[in-house]
Order: sequence, then C-alpha cells, then structure tokens
Amino acid sequence: MRRLFAAALFCMAAVALGAAAAPQAQFNVAQQAMLDKLSASLNAVHSMQGGFVQIDPNGGLEQGKFYIEKPGRMRFEYAPPTPTLIVSDGTTIAVKNTKLNTVDRYPLVSTPLDLVLSDKLDLKDNKAVYGVQREGDSLIVKARSTDSRAPGSITIVFSDPGLELRQWTVIDAQGTATTVALRDVEKDVSLSPALFVLKEHNPFTRDDGN
Repeated sequence: MRRLFAAALFCMAAVALGAAAAPQAQFNVAQQAMLDKLSASLNAVHSMQGGFVQIDPNGGLEQGKFYIEKPGRMRFEYAPPTPTLIVSDGTTIAVKNTKLNTVDRYPLVSTPLDLVLSDKLDLKDNKAVYGVQREGDSLIVKARSTDSRAPGSITIVFSDPGLELRQWTVIDAQGTATTVALRDVEKDVSLSPALFVLKEHNPFTRDDGN
C-alpha cells in the first residue's frame, strides 16, 4: 500500500520537497528561464484527467485513472486487481485499500504535493529542486530529499515544446526506481466534486465518485 501511495504522489515519504533547511540551488539564466516557463505552464492548468501506468522496481505494471483539480484536490484510482484508491479533498489525503476497506489519512500540508496540486508553483524557488536540463524533446527537472532521515530523489519529465507533464521516476532510500507515466491527458475539464470525497463504507454503494 505505501509503495503505491508514494509512487503516485511523487514519493511523499522519500522526497520531502521544499524543506526549509535545504540550501537554495543556483541556476544559470537559461535554467531559470526553463523553470519559470514550466511553473507558468503548470499554474495555467486548473484541472486534469487521464490515465497512468506505473512500473515498479521489479518491472511489474500497475495502471489506472487520475483526476486533479487545483488547488489541493486529487484522485488516483488503480485498476483491479490493485486495491488502492487515493483521494485528496484539499485538506486531507486518504489512501484506501478497497479490498480490506481500510483507510490511512495524511494532512495535505505535510506532503510535497505542490508539484501537482498548487496553482501558485515556483520551481525556481523550491529548495528541493537542484537541476533542470533539456534532453531531445524533453525538459527534465530533478529534485531530491531535503530530509536526511528519508533520502530519495525524483526526476520529472515534461515535453518540449508543449511543456506537458509526461512522467516521473522516484528513487527511494534503497536505490530502487518506480516510474509513473501519464497518458490520454485532458486539461481544464469539468470534474464532479464527488470525485474528491472518500465516501464512508456502505455495502450498497461503490466508492467510485458516483
């Protein structure tokens, strides 16, 4: 459960993005311009939906659908047989095992979700971001944990041009990699508020936003 949770949410436990104790990275003029462009592009998108494919360290595949509405709301639905549902209502993140009907909850403010859910993002001033570069038709942003108790890093890939979020790869404290790739993404769509509410268990209803 925690492995899926971390991978879907940019490795919450392993990458403590933006911790105050981290030194500020120094970027040249070209890098600053790249980060400013990416920040503006991400801030301009207020809602998203699409599919995702997750590749775990052993090569196993998970897939599902995601929904995002800024600020703060998100839903990741893993397809069967994976029994995971992740919902952020803007205040709390709930991670549900739909098979066991158990729920773990985390305060949104304690997680590094500004890279996904903020509408006022500034990558240039995020202290966890230490690198940005252009490779072929991609812009790649690199960030690392600022907490020595939870070492880890993340590489985020955007299309160039277009500045579309394509995928991210998380390296955890053990050096293993998990990649999440997005597909069929639609931006600025109308989403039902029910998607971002984790319903209480009821044997006569499904917790699928309907």
